[in-house]
Amino acid sequence: MEERVERIESHLAVQQLPIRYALAVDARDLDAWVHCFPADVDMGRHGRGRDALRAYIEPLVRGFNRSVHQICGHRIEFTGRDTATGSVYCRAEHEVGERWIVMAIRYLDDYARVDGEWYFTRRREQHWYAADVTERPQQVGFEGWEGAGAPALPAAFPSWGAFWKET
Repeated sequence: MEERVERIESHLAVQQLPIRYALAVDARDLDAWVHCFPADVDMGRHGRGRDALRAYIEPLVRGFNRSVHQICGHRIEFTGRDTATGSVYCRAEHEVGERWIVMAIRYLDDYARVDGEWYFTRRREQHWYAADVTERPQQVGFEGWEGAGAPALPAAFPSWGAFWKET
């Protein structure tokens, strides 16, 4: 019974991370944002730690003014007592100059419990499209905002190619 309660508590704690992240982005609360990650977060070639994360992310969020990140769904799979992976859907809106960019996003997450607290240890973004609210995504080749990069979805789903191969 104790293990089941601990798993439920862990599930709820992990489930809060994406909304904490979204609220921090939209509020431009960079302290809250970096505290969604462990103190020694690995930023690869950008270094380690929350200061490195903040130095990397701050210029990116200065590329748009207002934003709204709506969390639409969250799958969590525990890989150990203190580790998990997840997939989170998000509809994001960004004010970029005179444009209002809408994005359909999937985040691929890794989580770890450190000193009793759950954190992101890795967060990768993939999206279907980025387009101004006045455009259909197809009109802009699904790439209506250079800040978003090329969309990886739906082709990044392993089942996508196999499904369409039969057509």
